Amino acid sequence: MNFASDNAGPMHPSVLDAIVKANTGYEMPYGNDTIMDRVRDKIRATFEAPEAAVYLVATGTAANALALATYTNPWDTIFAHRVAHVEEDECGAPEFYANGAKLTLVEGAGAKMDPDALRQVIIGTGQKDVHSVQRGPVTITQATEVGTLYSLEEIAQITAIAKEYGLKTHLDGARFANACAALGCTAAEMTWKAGIDMVSFGGTKNGCAGVEAVIFFDPEKAWEFELRRKRGAHLFSKHRYLSAQMEAYLTNDLWMELGAKANANCARLVKGLEAIDGAEIPDAPAANMVFALLPRAAHRRAIQAGAKYYLFPADAPLDGPDDDLIRCRFVCDWSKPDTEIDQLLTLLRG
Repeated sequence: MNFASDNAGPMHPSVLDAIVKANTGYEMPYGNDTIMDRVRDKIRATFEAPEAAVYLVATGTAANALALATYTNPWDTIFAHRVAHVEEDECGAPEFYANGAKLTLVEGAGAKMDPDALRQVIIGTGQKDVHSVQRGPVTITQATEVGTLYSLEEIAQITAIAKEYGLKTHLDGARFANACAALGCTAAEMTWKAGIDMVSFGGTKNGCAGVEAVIFFDPEKAWEFELRRKRGAHLFSKHRYLSAQMEAYLTNDLWMELGAKANANCARLVKGLEAIDGAEIPDAPAANMVFALLPRAAHRRAIQAGAKYYLFPADAPLDGPDDDLIRCRFVCDWSKPDTEIDQLLTLLRG
């Protein structure tokens, strides 16, 4: 019963098969493999962006940090929500790869950047001439760190404000497929058609072993990204194994199918959580992740029976009053069987 993260799940069999198939004979290294040629075409078709520059890396942190660094000067700041993934979970990687650029945090309910708050923060940045940091790109996390989603209209609002001030926008899509499936939209509608300039298109959390695509809809920075990827030690020599994963992921829209399945698994879990006495779900989950407040007794039963998921704080004691509410996070991946979800719910209910 592992609900700690979609990173804990297995590869989809077709992704594993693709890696095995790629492990035959010789292919040129460093992204010059023939599989990558097909991947580039598939991503351009998926995103309806025939001129897009497409690159692969192995981790979401590398995808986000290298993409943002490409449009960020060392004296700039990157605008992000207070609980954006680049702020909470990347150990300063965006600042590191952007050679010391800082993050400026923006407020907003449900882990979503408020457009008015963004505008005010932008207005207040870079107003001290040489004495202050300058305005850099805007980044949003989709799905957010609390499992909520920006609507297409909300994304367009954010990008319109950024463009008003001449700023680029980045979408951190580690759970891109979950968001797209939940919104019922195309990849293009959630990115460049809504004004996004660059996107990290995640595969690792959704059935791949470790692959993320970085997509620039305007290829003006393509060469710079290539240099940054190499200098940052994220250019794989045996790149074909990244390409193989991504090709399988894109074939017959497997990425969307798996995202929808993970979302459905989470919806089943949420329905059961809502029926538990005393349970609270502060932010209505829209994708494959849910944060909940549950009685300590429920946690005690589940964890002692072997369930794995995160408590907040991590050292929250299981001993104490049964009715005390403790915050937790559950994440479902595409492979989670209904029986495992129901087993967890039975334990939580008692």
